[in-house]
Amino acid sequence: MTLEEIVQKVGLKVLAVPEALGRPVSGGYASDLLSDVMANSRAGNVWMTLQTHQNIIAVAKLKDLAGIILVNSREPEPETLHKAAEEKVPLLQAVDPAFIISGKIYALLGEKG
Repeated sequence: MTLEEIVQKVGLKVLAVPEALGRPVSGGYASDLLSDVMANSRAGNVWMTLQTHQNIIAVAKLKDLAGIILVNSREPEPETLHKAAEEKVPLLQAVDPAFIISGKIYALLGEKG
């Protein structure tokens, strides 16, 4: 499944890098602790977080994540949007909390990740 399909099926808003929505998604990871994401997420995962600072982009790039979903209608800092565009990391927004978004993505992807 691609990031674009998840955006459409889950009802996410694209905040940055819409041209990269064709990326395949292998699974998901939900955490607000950057060190946890660095240690446990996998390449191709979509990351769900409430963090909005630009360091999330660096972590996503380091781990080769498919994209980042900001939950609870969180708004990214301007520097985060700039960094996402610069590093080509899709940044998305969800109205729902991480628990709900995780469940919806799990239902779409099954037990992959």
